Amino acid sequence: MSEILRTFDLSRRFRKTVVLDRLNLTVSEGSVYGLLGQNGAGKSTAIKILMNLIQPSEGRAEVFGHDSRHLTPEDFTQIGYVSENQELPDWMTVDYFMRYLAPFYPDWDAARAEELLRQFNLPKDRKLKHLSRGMRMKASLASSLAYKPKLIVLDEPFSGLDALVRDQFVESLLESMEGATVLISSHDLSEIENFASHVGYLDQGKLLFSEEMSSLTSRFREIQITRDGPMPQLLNWPSNWISAEHSGAVTRFVDTRFHEENSIAQVHQLFQGLHEISVSPMPLRSIFVTLAKTGQKGAEG
Repeated sequence: MSEILRTFDLSRRFRKTVVLDRLNLTVSEGSVYGLLGQNGAGKSTAIKILMNLIQPSEGRAEVFGHDSRHLTPEDFTQIGYVSENQELPDWMTVDYFMRYLAPFYPDWDAARAEELLRQFNLPKDRKLKHLSRGMRMKASLASSLAYKPKLIVLDEPFSGLDALVRDQFVESLLESMEGATVLISSHDLSEIENFASHVGYLDQGKLLFSEEMSSLTSRFREIQITRDGPMPQLLNWPSNWISAEHSGAVTRFVDTRFHEENSIAQVHQLFQGLHEISVSPMPLRSIFVTLAKTGQKGAEG
């Protein structure tokens, strides 16, 4: 599988503030990569460098194997880009906007464009400046999917959207993803969890980990153990057991390298007189909240 996007020790500073710190990111062809992190983590800055909207302070980025600073017009005809702060020509109507864009894209599909406008219930005769925030985002997405790009880049697309608009957005994206590679940055973990195949976590400009979604969710488990008496103090607490909480005879922690047979055997080895052990899978939101609170990289897997 070839690599559609790559960064090499990518750094960006704004005066003395380090926004990206030696970012090494790889997005493979055909994947749906969720770049996650809190607001201000550096997600949008990384995407803007990839799209050649701003320049890196150090390092470099590649798109389709080309330095992002030298992307050609032909490259951009294969990229669909939607950003929460994207500027649109407000004086244009929705219909004029779509017809204006069509000549720039050799693979523009007029029938697909009409279908997207109907699906999103976008009024063709209304000016873009008179659209709500949600409708503007849908207009941006429709214009970016009409030519079936090989790469779809979405920068915080769900920000400020109500649940219905988010559902429509995701539905159209899923219908248009066949054969495409998707990079989506967001702090809306519940939406990403529904369709991302890979996930990376940025924190203060550093990529703490990057892996397949299935791998991440399979190795994180919340474990609760109950003894007949108070818990003894462990001198050698495993490094992959994080976020421990103790309350009388009950201890809860998160195992970041869970293996059903080995992990349960390790619990029995370290704790004597166990009354009960419960193991619970963790949704993506719980995983990231745990990592944020503990400051762990989560890369032990």
